[in-house]
Amino acid sequence: MANWQDPQGTRGTTGGVTAATVGVPRAARDVGLRSYMLSVYNYMASGVLLTGIIAMLFANSSLINLIVNPATGAATPLFWVALFAPLGIVFALSFGINRISAGTAQMLFWLYAALVGVQFSSLFLVYTGVSIAQTFFAVAAAFLGLSLYGYTTKRDLSGMGTFLIMGVVGIFVAMLVNLFLKSPAMNLAISAIGVLLFAGLTAYDTQKIKSVYFAVAGHGEAMAKSAVMGALQLYLDFINMFLFLLRFMGDRR
Repeated sequence: MANWQDPQGTRGTTGGVTAATVGVPRAARDVGLRSYMLSVYNYMASGVLLTGIIAMLFANSSLINLIVNPATGAATPLFWVALFAPLGIVFALSFGINRISAGTAQMLFWLYAALVGVQFSSLFLVYTGVSIAQTFFAVAAAFLGLSLYGYTTKRDLSGMGTFLIMGVVGIFVAMLVNLFLKSPAMNLAISAIGVLLFAGLTAYDTQKIKSVYFAVAGHGEAMAKSAVMGALQLYLDFINMFLFLLRFMGDRR
């Protein structure tokens, strides 16, 4: 997503360690990596928490009327702003990350999470609060396991990246098609496949973020910005896995 150098292409005979870390004791590299990954997870967790707080704040107050017309049930202009503005933020981060400061990147990430929270408040009008909570905790448990696998596995997951990304594109095309077909069976299949794709991307992205560390280690500003981008990738994996699983197992009102 970000315009960072692919660390896969910088590996040599030093066992996956780039020139930036050559001569650095392994213990120091491990401590630096753990600190970097902790920063990524802290950003990601803060984004998920912000999304949840704003979603519940809107859903459990009169603020919900700002995104859904209480008389007609139709979406208001604010809902469409909250729906499409995050796309602009993702593009701004992805293509402009090298031109903005780490502080600006952090603010854009939290703004993105806040706007998604506004979107997600409408889920409480469709699904029961219990099923939303159950789905969230199921996804949280799965995410932790999958991300831990991506972090610890010795297997190179880079080969599955292209397949998974193509699968995601295919899923969203299928969703557009099903807007017209309105097939319950196709909707069920899309939801199940979507959960599997973003589960795979969680492990893949975690390993990729871990590899990025060796490309930016020792460069403070680059490390800070890559941590934000890594958090955004994991955040997107989490919320998409949540949405597809909610479609699959959520109890509608």
